[in-house]
Amino acid sequence: MYTLGYDLGSSSIKVALVAIASGKSLAVISEPKTEMDMLSLNKGWAEQDPEDWWAHICNATKKLLKETGVNPGKIKGIGISYQMHGLVLVDKHGIPLRKSIIWCDGRAVDIGRKAFDDLGHDTCAQKLLNSPANFTASKLKWVKENEPELYKNSFKAMLPGDYIAYKLSGKVNTTISGLSEGIFWDFEEEQISSWLLDYYDLNEELLPEIVATFSDQGQISVNGARETGLAEGTPILYRAGDQPNNALSLNVFNPGEVAVSGGTSGVVYAITEKLSVKECSRVNNFAHVNYSPRSRRIGKLLCVNGAGIMYRWILNNLKVESYQEMNELAANVPIGSEGVIILPFGNGPERMLDNKDLGAQIGNINLNIHSRAHLCRAALEGIAFSFVYGMEILKADGIKSKVIRAANDNLFRSPVFSNTIASLIDQEIEIYNTTGAIGAARACMLHEGNWEAFGRQIMDNDYVKSYSPSSEKKEYKMAYKLWKNQLEITLKDN
Repeated sequence: MYTLGYDLGSSSIKVALVAIASGKSLAVISEPKTEMDMLSLNKGWAEQDPEDWWAHICNATKKLLKETGVNPGKIKGIGISYQMHGLVLVDKHGIPLRKSIIWCDGRAVDIGRKAFDDLGHDTCAQKLLNSPANFTASKLKWVKENEPELYKNSFKAMLPGDYIAYKLSGKVNTTISGLSEGIFWDFEEEQISSWLLDYYDLNEELLPEIVATFSDQGQISVNGARETGLAEGTPILYRAGDQPNNALSLNVFNPGEVAVSGGTSGVVYAITEKLSVKECSRVNNFAHVNYSPRSRRIGKLLCVNGAGIMYRWILNNLKVESYQEMNELAANVPIGSEGVIILPFGNGPERMLDNKDLGAQIGNINLNIHSRAHLCRAALEGIAFSFVYGMEILKADGIKSKVIRAANDNLFRSPVFSNTIASLIDQEIEIYNTTGAIGAARACMLHEGNWEAFGRQIMDNDYVKSYSPSSEKKEYKMAYKLWKNQLEITLKDN
C-alpha cells in the first residue's frame, strides 16, 4: 500500500510515491521540465495561473502511475504541500477569476504597512504574531481596491494548496495553519481574525471552512479521478504550506527543534510554544502543522532571500562546470577567503534587514592574490554568515535551539557552508536527504497519530550525516566579525 505526496512550488510541481510500511520513496516526478511561467505585469508583481498548476499536477500524476505501474486503488492517502501566502479567487463554479497573486508578489506591501500602523504594532504582535505585511489578507484587500468587480464576483479566497485540494476533491476547505500564513488567524482569541477583516472591509464568508491539518479533508471526486488517474474516493489526509511541510519532512515538531534549508532563498524555521514575539516585522510566525489550542506549536520563519541564488550567480558568471567543482575550489581557500567579503542580498528586499534592498556586494578583492576560488569560498561564507545573523535574530526572539536539521540541498551539500554555520553557532547540524513531496506523502500516516513511526521512517530512510563544530572556531568567528561589520556599515548607508 502507498501514499502520494504533492509539492506545489513556484518553479515546478513534484509528486512522490511512498510505501506506507517502510516510508521508502519509490518515485518522484517533477513537472514541467522547464520552470513554470511567472507573469510580472509591473515591477514587484508575480502571478501564476492556477489552471497551469492543475495541468502539471495531472500530467505528473499520470506519468508517475505509468512509470511505477502501481494500481491507483492501492494508494490510501494523499498529502499536499504548497507555496505559501498566495491568493486564488474563484467564482461559485470554482473557476479562477484571475491569476494567483503568489508569495513573492510585492504589490500589497504598502497596504500591510499601513494596517500595521493603524491597528497598532502591539495589537498585531499579540493577536496575529506578525505584521499584516504582504500576506494573503493584504493581497485580498488589494484586489478589493483595484479590481472591485472581480472581488464582487468572488465566491471563495483560497491558498494555492486549498485550490489543489478543491480540484482533486470538489471540497473547499483550509486549515488553521493555512489561515495563519494568510494572517487570517487570531492566536489570542483562537478564531478567524474578524477585526482585521473588518479593518480591510473584507467579507469573512470568502474564507473556506476549517479542517484539521491531519484529517480526512475530502476524497478524490469523479472529475479528480478522471483527470489525474487516481482512484475515486482516495482521501486527502494532510495539507500544509511548504515551509511548515519542510520542517515536518525533517521531523521538526517540538520547541527547540529547528529546520533549515538552502535553496534559491534560505530559511530557518524554529519551533516554539510561546506566543510572545519581539521581531514580528523581521520574523514570520505561523501555526505549525501540529498546532492546537491545547498544544501551541508556533513556527518562527526567518527567510534569507539572497541564498542559493547568489551561489548560482557565481556559478553562471565564473563559468564553473558544477556546484561540486565550486565546492572543491572553495575548500582550497582558507577560512575568511583571505579578506574577500560577499554580502549576498541581491534578491530583493530582505525582511530580516527591515525590508532593505542592499543588492549583492563583493568587496576587498586584491587583483594580485585573489582568484575565482576565493569568490566561491566568499559566496558560501557570505550566505552562511547570513544564516548565522538570522539565527541571532531568532535567539533574540526567544528561540533556544536544541536540534538543527537540514535538507541535503545545494548549499548544505557543501562542507564549507555547513561547517561554517555549525562552528559559529557551536552546534551539530544533521543532514537528511528528503523532499517536500516525500514528506507530504509520509504525513498521511499522522492522521492516526503514528508520530513515533513517522520519525523512525525519516531516520531509517533519509539521514545522511552530521556536521560538528570545527576546532578552528577562532578563525570562523574572526571572519564572521569582519563580515558583520561590513553589513552594519552598509545598513547605515541605506
